[in-house]
Amino acid sequence: MNEYSDWIRLNATPGVGCITACKLLAVFGLPQSIFQASYAELHAIVPDRIARAICTEPDHALHELIDKTALWCDQPGNTLLTLASTNYPPLLLEIPDPPILLYIKGNIKLLHNNAIAVVGSRNATAQGVTNAKQFALSLSQAGYTIISGMALGIDTAAHQGGLQGIGSTIAVIGTGADIVYPSRNHALAHQIAEQGCIVSEYPLGTPAIAANFPRRNRLISGLSRGVLVIEAAAQSGSLITARMAAEQGRDVFAIPGSIHSPLAKGCHELLRQGAQLVENVQDILLEMATTATIVAAGSTTPTTVSTTLSPEDTMVLDAMGFDPIHIDVLSQRCNIEISNMLSQLLLLELSGHVAIVAGGLYQRLVSHAD
Repeated sequence: MNEYSDWIRLNATPGVGCITACKLLAVFGLPQSIFQASYAELHAIVPDRIARAICTEPDHALHELIDKTALWCDQPGNTLLTLASTNYPPLLLEIPDPPILLYIKGNIKLLHNNAIAVVGSRNATAQGVTNAKQFALSLSQAGYTIISGMALGIDTAAHQGGLQGIGSTIAVIGTGADIVYPSRNHALAHQIAEQGCIVSEYPLGTPAIAANFPRRNRLISGLSRGVLVIEAAAQSGSLITARMAAEQGRDVFAIPGSIHSPLAKGCHELLRQGAQLVENVQDILLEMATTATIVAAGSTTPTTVSTTLSPEDTMVLDAMGFDPIHIDVLSQRCNIEISNMLSQLLLLELSGHVAIVAGGLYQRLVSHAD
């Protein structure tokens, strides 16, 4: 645990937020070097009160937190990531204020998947809950990991839908990773920890503090390629997530509703501001394919979709036949990894050879060449 002690101490230092921590790390390197620096060296970078706080010896409460975190890390499925960890989520490195510590419960590999956030009202309508679950299920079946905040309403339905697909789900919470909030989602939290992933930037034992939840929204959008808003009032935390997504360069999607519904006001406002109107999951998948241009894995050179079939495309189409097929089955038939298969299917979809049908299944379309 010694390797994390200085990270935990830095994270707990009064006045040191993510931006200040990143500034100090950029100058001094690892946290150990920050705490070895003199007051004068620190004061050249940060204000007096922060420099003095860094120079203050750790108190008993901090030692207890470090010991508590060490015990937590020893439990199966628990992981503590620092900003210097090689498996720190790369998308979070793109935001202005990435957390220097991430507490992870569950499958850490999900943090490197293509993901879409699904957020909305806690007081959702029955139709809103149904939409959230169905969209999340279809996106998860298409290989996208569903990210939400484990609140009641839309968030809960999104997690439930995500868990039913291969993409699974990530819950970004506003408490310590050892606390379940709201308590009504205790069973859901357990299921996500087993089959998905729970993420928190807050130290263990951090209770549900109102100010922490809007702040965690930047991680929901930051970990995602796009954000889908389903039912949001005019003054809504979901709109904060959408605004942060736009600032981070992520796509923002919104489902329209009745002009008479208060829960449609937020979505309509997003649409007026340039969010993309969504009627079905196909709208999202096509946009996520970046308008017929996909960046090849491991390359910075865009690959433009072509209507000419490659030998690999022909093999996939032959393996599909003409009946709807699940991507898992197709992946096994072709001996191609799910992530690569998803990219290939998106290309085939955009070139008009494949379509997504009910249940998130893929079906070959009959062309003149067939």
